[in-house]
Amino acid sequence: MPFKKNLLQKIKIDRLAQILKNSIDPPAGERKTDLQSAKTLLKMGPYRYQQERDMDLYVHEDPQVREKIVVLANDLAIYNTTPEDVGLRRSPTLKEMVKIKNAIKILRDSDVLVSKRETSVETIKNACIGQLDLTFKPEDLDDIVSDGAAALDRGVEDAVIETLGLFAELLGYFPAPDAFHMNQVEMFGKLEKEANGLLVFGPLVLYHTVHNTLKLVNGRIRDDEKDRLKALYLISEGKEKADAEGRAVFEFLKQQVVENKETVSEKGYVLKA
Repeated sequence: MPFKKNLLQKIKIDRLAQILKNSIDPPAGERKTDLQSAKTLLKMGPYRYQQERDMDLYVHEDPQVREKIVVLANDLAIYNTTPEDVGLRRSPTLKEMVKIKNAIKILRDSDVLVSKRETSVETIKNACIGQLDLTFKPEDLDDIVSDGAAALDRGVEDAVIETLGLFAELLGYFPAPDAFHMNQVEMFGKLEKEANGLLVFGPLVLYHTVHNTLKLVNGRIRDDEKDRLKALYLISEGKEKADAEGRAVFEFLKQQVVENKETVSEKGYVLKA
């Protein structure tokens, strides 16, 4: 299932990019950029490794792009020049420094510098995702539903959560905010913030990892509605009826993707007839 594989890869790329962004301090900060995550991300993209002097460079496979060279260092600088020129500018020898032409290059790289730090992470992420075919057909969703239902029948927790994560990615669903949190329950849903600051959550799905039960609440709940939050807990424990259970929850999510294909396409996915 190429689409499922590509969608999982896209989710992995997004997570790695966020980890990397979170590790970057302001320019004057002392925290080190997570270069291991950066290396993993770069290896997933259209880059080839090249060592230049004492530096690790990743060179874009397309020589026509502006963002040609990524330097694996704390600032994650991207340059539009040659590896040799990056070597001269960032790791010059004493002999090279004394030449005026070289000194200007060493002191000022604005003519070739494209980006640094978080902006560079976004560029790398987009290059990685740009390699993926994220078009899909309704039958691709059927396959994901079948995989999720089979995992639920077997009680394979990780596979159930993975399937929910795939639909959450397609629908723009979020994990439950703090007011909705329950122990041993994985929860995803549509999340909105009202003008008064209250959070509204739903439709939402609840997967109880201990009971191995999957439930749907096809409604919207504000984070200040204590009675409805309590009812949500009772639904998760099987003491009140949900709007759907089991495989029917996956089928609901599939239908939401189909019905919201325009919104889905805004996220970079294209539903083919």
